[in-house]
Amino acid sequence: MRALVTGGAGFIGSHVVRELLHKGHEVVVIDDLSTGFMENLASVQEEIRFIQGSIDDPDLWRTSPSDCQVIYHLAASVGNQRSILDPVNDASVNLVGTLHLLNAARTHRTEKVVMASSAGIFGEPVRLPVDEGHPKNPDSPYGVTKLAAEQMALVYSRLFGLSTVALRYFNVYGTLQRYDAYGNVIPIFAQQMIRRQPLTIYGDGHQTRDFVNVVDVARATVAAGMSKHASGVYNIGSGMATTLNQLVATMQEVTGIPVNVRYDVPRRGDVRHSLASIAWASRDFDYTPSLGLPEGLEEYFDWFMGWVS
Repeated sequence: MRALVTGGAGFIGSHVVRELLHKGHEVVVIDDLSTGFMENLASVQEEIRFIQGSIDDPDLWRTSPSDCQVIYHLAASVGNQRSILDPVNDASVNLVGTLHLLNAARTHRTEKVVMASSAGIFGEPVRLPVDEGHPKNPDSPYGVTKLAAEQMALVYSRLFGLSTVALRYFNVYGTLQRYDAYGNVIPIFAQQMIRRQPLTIYGDGHQTRDFVNVVDVARATVAAGMSKHASGVYNIGSGMATTLNQLVATMQEVTGIPVNVRYDVPRRGDVRHSLASIAWASRDFDYTPSLGLPEGLEEYFDWFMGWVS
């Protein structure tokens, strides 16, 4: 099978590319390299076809998916804080770009589209764990565009028979995730730790997140594209809640680096608690997280220390 991966030079996308190659599939990658890096694909560069372009450019889609059976759509403008600062760009990439992709997939009779959505569509949960039927009340432009994009995909399924899957990723972390001042907490904390700076927690640290390793996310993403049963929306998390204070303690234990924590006022767009129900993904494509947080963080720091040195 030949698969197209948008955002394939990015953090999650490059892991999906390697998982597809490991399964024996041909891979085409589209990335504009605005947040992705060719070095993420260095080990597989000779095995893929790479196209540099932005997904919100309609000219890109005239021929790009014509010979691909499945599209894995991971290109996005990511992050609540980034979207608050620039909501127009967020909408252009996440919604308009997705619409161009869906039109192209329909035109070229693509068999399936698997797109990355986000737990950001839910906003502050009214119950835990968060299941797929939980009310949607996003707290940021990012959450709004992700919700609109997945709804557009579902409409294309109903109107045109295009098979679509939207995967609602929770807090993904792991190797190749670089420092990002816009909100990825683990690389931010890692950066502060190696510089012996205080770690800043916005709030009291008792807020919870569902941290899921990128290796499990990549496996789930590829499996959703291959499964005959996968259709519609699914949560992809670990099914475990971790407070930010617990995260800091685990990072300190894994690295042996002593830390000081500075608490600040909560940020706009940040939810208090998050925890995924993953029963649907387990049922339809055998998704079972395999990597616990301590093991995942140990692997992450092994990579991170080499990257920053």
